[in-house]
Amino acid sequence: MNIVTIVGSIRKESYNMQLAKTMQERYKEKMNIEIADIRSLPHYDQDEENNPPKSVKEFKESIANADGVIIITPEYNWSIPGVLKNAIDWASRVEKVFIGKPVMAAGVSIGMAGTLRAQLHLREILTGLQAKLLPPSGNEVLINFASQKFDEQSGQLVDDMTLGFLDGVVDKFVDHIKASN
Repeated sequence: MNIVTIVGSIRKESYNMQLAKTMQERYKEKMNIEIADIRSLPHYDQDEENNPPKSVKEFKESIANADGVIIITPEYNWSIPGVLKNAIDWASRVEKVFIGKPVMAAGVSIGMAGTLRAQLHLREILTGLQAKLLPPSGNEVLINFASQKFDEQSGQLVDDMTLGFLDGVVDKFVDHIKASN
C-alpha cells in the first residue's frame, strides 16, 4: 500500500515531521510512506495551473498514484499553515487529485488542544475537494504536549498511550483505503 504524507510544517525539526517519520518507520510493514516535498512548491498561481512547474507536477502525480494520503498539520493562528494550504490549492486544480482519495488527518502541538482547530479547517477544505476522509469519530489524531511525547534524541514519538491510539487509527485508515477501492 503506497501512502503520500503531506506535512504542513517545513521546519526540519518540527514535531509534525517527527510524527511522519515515526509513522514511516513504525508502519513500514503495512504501508510504504513517502513524505512529499512541499517546500519546493511555488506559490499557487492560476496563470500557471495548466502548465505548472515540475515540482507541482511531481507532487500532484504522487498524490494521484497513492492509495491514500496522510496530512499532518500543525496549528498556526487557529488554522492550517499557509504552506499546507498552498500545497492543497495546487492539488485541487486541473487534475483535482484529491477527488475520491482516502485521506487521514493528524497533527502535533505543544499545547493542550493538539491541532483541533487546524484539523477542523482541514476537514472542511478536504470535504469541499471531495476527498474520502477517514471519519473523525474516534479517529482524531490530536497529539498534544509534544515535548513530553517525543524523544529529544531520536525525534521519535515514544509515548505508549499515544502510539497505541495511533496504531488503532492507522488500522482503521488501512480498512478505509481498502473499502474505498
